[in-house]
Amino acid sequence: MSDLIRPLDDHNRRHLANVHPPAHVNPKPRDRYHLVVIGAGPGGLVAAAAGAALGARVALVEKHLMGGDCLNVGCVPSKAIIRAARAWHEARHGAARFGGPAAAGAGDFGAVMERMRRLRADMSRVDSVARFAGLGVDVFIGAGRFAARDAVEVGGARLTFRRAVIATGARPALPPIPGLAEAGPLTNETIFWLTELPRRLLVLGAGPIGCEMAQTFARFGSRVTLANRGGQILPREDGDAARLVEEAMVKDGVDLRLGSRFLEVRSEGDDKVVVLERGGRRETVAADAILVAAGRRPNVEDLGCAAGGVALGDRGVVVDDRLRTTNPRVYAVGDVCSPHQFTHAADAHARMVVQNALFFGRARVSRLVMPWCTYTSPEIAHVGMHAADAARAGHAVDTLTVPLEDLDRAILDGANEGFVRVHLRKGTDRILGATLVAEHAGDMIGELALAITAGTGLGAIAGTIHPYPTQGEIIRKAADAWRRTKLTPAVKRIFAAYFRLV
Repeated sequence: MSDLIRPLDDHNRRHLANVHPPAHVNPKPRDRYHLVVIGAGPGGLVAAAAGAALGARVALVEKHLMGGDCLNVGCVPSKAIIRAARAWHEARHGAARFGGPAAAGAGDFGAVMERMRRLRADMSRVDSVARFAGLGVDVFIGAGRFAARDAVEVGGARLTFRRAVIATGARPALPPIPGLAEAGPLTNETIFWLTELPRRLLVLGAGPIGCEMAQTFARFGSRVTLANRGGQILPREDGDAARLVEEAMVKDGVDLRLGSRFLEVRSEGDDKVVVLERGGRRETVAADAILVAAGRRPNVEDLGCAAGGVALGDRGVVVDDRLRTTNPRVYAVGDVCSPHQFTHAADAHARMVVQNALFFGRARVSRLVMPWCTYTSPEIAHVGMHAADAARAGHAVDTLTVPLEDLDRAILDGANEGFVRVHLRKGTDRILGATLVAEHAGDMIGELALAITAGTGLGAIAGTIHPYPTQGEIIRKAADAWRRTKLTPAVKRIFAAYFRLV
């Protein structure tokens, strides 16, 4: 089991007993399943549970760990250590910022990782083989592949189906840098195996994973260098939003090497040395560990897609707006087919597929309103369109940007660097998209996602009472700013005339 998870301590053994039980015996297949799900990550689990709850005969196939990336190597372990790093940061700066007791010295990184493993094992019960078997799902541990357009094989058993769902997710992609693979780099699949803090960590890639882990390990005390080909971290975000995070990372000690071309990786004794080129000059960075966070690759190999009549494209499995593949019996959800590689996206896809595959649903991906958040400090959350997206779609927009610097709760928390930005359909209060930069942006973006989904404008938000003082008041302030735009000189003249008469 050491190739699945490390270290094999009591927490990880308990975790494996739930998500990949060593003594598990696959059930005898039924004659025909209403739904066969390949992959037990968030999307696969939701599809299997929903199908079984509705009375369908469901088989779930997983070759690795139940729970997928989110539970095992993604959301759960990363947020556990991000929270620990924030606590360390607050302890170090509590005296200067809030008059708290002075804190100094090294922390216990091993305790951080032990806590993460304990919490992950506790949470794994929800995704366990035992729980899903109890829901009436036939759980098969092994590699599943299509044997025909209506059948999947796993461990020598043949599962015939009415409908199937591919939910195999994605994995880290290693960029083609000479010597990188030989250097034994970490990825999000292995960084949570660490029990000792790397003294020097080099992160390749400045997307969400790279930025989150760079800042986290810098706060733990690693000397972190983050190198990226592009000149901006978090390239999907607005430039000024990304710069706020960039400034915070630099304050936390991250050495940013943006605009880098990676030439080679070589070993010099115990050092892993990366050779970069920036601005026409060669640079070398020595590290004890390298974390690769430079993109992901869909898991489609060995699925037998040709036998299943399932076409593949650059992004993985090809699907239509209803998540059907080129075989109308087979659907796909999550990272294996979508540019939105989030747990909540896979969850939403799975709910759509249960409607569309088992009944006569017409749910469409294009109608989904998909928020996301990068859990740096401060966080960046976004939903809907950026200004450039709106322009490409032919929408004229009014844009409101309201800074946190005047928000009472942000000032009191000492976290007033950030803003909310809302793009409105020009001349209306209809929200097309929004960006939040704040310590709790991910918790606040839901109000704006709901507004877009329900077609509710800023006017309704302005009329909604928000508790005081909260960070969420920044959204009401944006709504108030929109209201003030309605008080034009002409309107003011009308009001002035009215008050002269009364």
